[in-house]
Amino acid sequence: MTLFSSGAPLPPDLRGAVIALGNFDGFHRGHQAVVGRAVERARAEGRSALVATFDPHPAAYFQPDTAPFRLTTLEQRARLFADAGADGTLVLRFDAVLAALSPESFVADELVGCFEAAGVVTGEDFTFGKARAGDVRMLAELGRKHGLIAETVAPVADANGVISSSRIRTALIAGDCDTATRLLTRPFAIRGEVVHGDKRGRALGYPTANIELGDYLRPRYGIYAVRARMDDGRMVDGVANLGIRPSFDPPKELLEPYFFDFAGDLYGRTIEVGLVSYLRGEAKFDSLDALRTQMAADCEEARRRLSAHA
Repeated sequence: MTLFSSGAPLPPDLRGAVIALGNFDGFHRGHQAVVGRAVERARAEGRSALVATFDPHPAAYFQPDTAPFRLTTLEQRARLFADAGADGTLVLRFDAVLAALSPESFVADELVGCFEAAGVVTGEDFTFGKARAGDVRMLAELGRKHGLIAETVAPVADANGVISSSRIRTALIAGDCDTATRLLTRPFAIRGEVVHGDKRGRALGYPTANIELGDYLRPRYGIYAVRARMDDGRMVDGVANLGIRPSFDPPKELLEPYFFDFAGDLYGRTIEVGLVSYLRGEAKFDSLDALRTQMAADCEEARRRLSAHA
């Protein structure tokens, strides 16, 4: 999907679109309802459907020293939006200029002036403008003033409450992949370039693809059954260590998947690794033989669990 940045003109066929507007980090079931409604409206009105997302996340802009918390990269979100039926992704660069816009300037200058939007769809808790002064009621009022039809979508909830990115983060920190997957409608996935490591996995007979965690939330450290999407579209199963590898010095925070029945050079390639099931916590072993024995057991258990998620 093509990414369009604020300040850049849109192609003629994307002007006058219905825009789903929000952070959409994780693109969980609640976010999917907002985008789904925007797509539905756009199709009924013969318009394009766009999704506008902020980058960086406003929370990261205002608190740059906060611990990593992202559930999706911009590239992941764009692909998920396209899969949901959107015709393009608008990237609203969250900087000092955008943060200082009044609610009316955001509507008049950004949504209408820059993007020529005909309609906008948000969640009920959406806020915008300097100091988050604008809410959905104000968005509707300003929309009427500037020829923009605003609509809100009610939160999506389950038996435990409203589905939110915060609930997903809590589940991942606890190692609860099942809950995270249910709320996201897919496993939480880390996307990154495979980098060179110290080749210890290869020496053990389990060569791994090393991926740095970047701005992603840190799920519970440990061993996971994983399912990965390669850059050629292939899906492969495996087992991964996520953490600092306590059996080796110096500690190094990485996601290190070992893929079953796979041969090939992955260095420099970008892959996406989904955390399907948490197997156990990280542990330090007294010998490489003990580690090798545990890795064999982890592979067997990972295969068993992945077979249930086919």
